[in-house]
Amino acid sequence: MPHLMNTYGRLPVAFTHGGGCRLYDEQGKSYLDALGGIAVNTLGHNHPRLVQALAAQVGRLIHVSNIYRVGEAEAASDRLAAISRMDEVFFCNSGCEANEAAIKLARMYGHQRGVDQPAIIVMEHAFHGRTLATLSATGNRKVQAGFEPLVAGFVRVPFDDFAAIEQVAAHNPNIVAVLFEPIQGEGGINIAHQDYLRALRRICDDRQWLFMVDEVQCGIGRTGVWFAHQHAGILPDVMTLAKGLGSGVPIGACLAAGRASGVFKPGNHGSTFGGNPLACVAALTTLDVIEADALMARAVTLGDAIRGGLRKALAGTAGIVDIRGDGLMIGVELDRPCGDLVKQALAAGLLINVTADKVVRLLPPLVMSDAEAAELVTLLGALIKEFLGA
Repeated sequence: MPHLMNTYGRLPVAFTHGGGCRLYDEQGKSYLDALGGIAVNTLGHNHPRLVQALAAQVGRLIHVSNIYRVGEAEAASDRLAAISRMDEVFFCNSGCEANEAAIKLARMYGHQRGVDQPAIIVMEHAFHGRTLATLSATGNRKVQAGFEPLVAGFVRVPFDDFAAIEQVAAHNPNIVAVLFEPIQGEGGINIAHQDYLRALRRICDDRQWLFMVDEVQCGIGRTGVWFAHQHAGILPDVMTLAKGLGSGVPIGACLAAGRASGVFKPGNHGSTFGGNPLACVAALTTLDVIEADALMARAVTLGDAIRGGLRKALAGTAGIVDIRGDGLMIGVELDRPCGDLVKQALAAGLLINVTADKVVRLLPPLVMSDAEAAELVTLLGALIKEFLGA
């Protein structure tokens, strides 16, 4: 038996190789990947441009300490600043590290403004990571249980409810920031209204709070724009990225603009591996391919086709609550727990996920073909109908 710590309920399959949106197991069986490593494999598997770029970089440099200049990190930061209109980039290794950096930045910002006990507004059903601080910011008791005492300094409100934000603003003078996901992934593909995002931006300006957007799952072109908040035409003070940024190579980023710029000084925060040359080349290549191959437009086309196809396939099926999403971030909500669908789909050669107990979550690579999208609809539609007893 492998000596891996028992922290995952792993499915009984191991993949040996892949190509595009296909993965192959030890017996050579093919699977259609509609999960993309949970929104990580932006360019699918074995993308030739990514493989070539990574191989070339491995032959030059993999790691250099941040006590020296790192040219690849400088180039990646410039690229992210250009597409986000943000001013500063801190590189780390994951989404929870990016959110940890955002939380620390908000606290330091508060202290610099004379707030002794700075607090951050967070949302119900949010997911920001599994470090103690990001776990405390997360709105899910299941993942918090057993790790108390949680980190203080978070005020939780319902998602997409601006009146609740106004209530907190009226009664809590310690608020220094709002941290939220424009689309909650782990929470069940819950999409914030654009008017809500704009109202949040306004109250943050009025109150001098930091407007902090977690784009770890919904960013990097998945919804048809580089970052999901851009649909609302707004600019955050802090933005966090990871998952799809490196197409499978671990990388995270915390970006700052406006009043959040310049808060961190040398020695305030750091990361041994963050911004290493290999990860930054993965990010640069991912961004270049998305742009060169117009993959953001493809995400919209494919997302519309998959949601439309599923609505047609499941029309009139009792037990379907909603089929929703934006681009290639799609949720099919059922009226009952449906975790069993994951194993049933695996047996049928399809990789999916269930989140929030009742929501089938689809996060396919942005390189999915029209034929693969149609195959996904056919396979999943049949599986859901059989599961619901239709």
